[in-house]
Amino acid sequence: MAAEKYSIKDLERLSGIKAHTLRIWEKRYGIINPERTDTNIRYYGNEELKKILNISLLNQHGYKISIISEMSEGEIAEKAAAVGLFGQQETTDESLLLSLIEMNEILFHNTFSALVMKHGFEHTIVNHIFPYFRRIGIMWQAGTINPAQEHFISNLIRNKIILATESLTRTAGQQKALALLFLPEGELHEIGLLFYNYALRARGFRTIYLGQSVPHNSLSRVISTCNPDLIVTGMTNPVNATDFLTFSHELCRTSPGLKIYFTGPVPAGAEGKLPANAFTVDDLLELMELRRK
Repeated sequence: MAAEKYSIKDLERLSGIKAHTLRIWEKRYGIINPERTDTNIRYYGNEELKKILNISLLNQHGYKISIISEMSEGEIAEKAAAVGLFGQQETTDESLLLSLIEMNEILFHNTFSALVMKHGFEHTIVNHIFPYFRRIGIMWQAGTINPAQEHFISNLIRNKIILATESLTRTAGQQKALALLFLPEGELHEIGLLFYNYALRARGFRTIYLGQSVPHNSLSRVISTCNPDLIVTGMTNPVNATDFLTFSHELCRTSPGLKIYFTGPVPAGAEGKLPANAFTVDDLLELMELRRK
């Protein structure tokens, strides 16, 4: 992986350790060592970031910084690996982040599996993976990770959701509600939609999953062919209220007899202006809870 340059504020954002504390550790224990640019600006590399994430894991498990400072980098990494899969959300979240920074598939798999064993699949996705993606989004915007890293972790999570969905039992011939799921043209981020596909199937819905970037002019034929009971879609790319309302009104006009659930954020200014047969993710979650009972 190409070397990255992180400021001390980047280290604070990624590790959760205050910049002031990092400076004290650096000065008192020499635990991290910044480099300098040609213009004498201090920065830290990938190895320093990984070391800080490991130190954060150990510190959260009761290791004093004075003790950690006496360990070799190999000892720090080994002990962090030993404690990183047990206990609180903070430590598992740090392990997830470290798997991204290192592009470490085994660490991600072990951390994810431990979370699922302890909390269950849905809890893991909702309470760990979705917040994790929000953190990744902030990191990506700040330039502290690159697109390749984001693609790496997204594909691992995507595969986990697909595998979990395929493991669900399907019974042919049962007359249950049918949900059609798709993302509109130009929308490529399907992790959320994949999860809703899983969650609906787990509650007894039949689903037809079309995936990302589906042309609008192909939908009417699909709808007339499969005759769904509801549609689940959404827009994850930044969009203004006018474009969102144009999309929602056109889709609802194409399918006037169906309830259409929008899973992405509703832009400011669009609230209260959706068509009568348009609903938000909160309505979808309520529907799924009713289905479970």
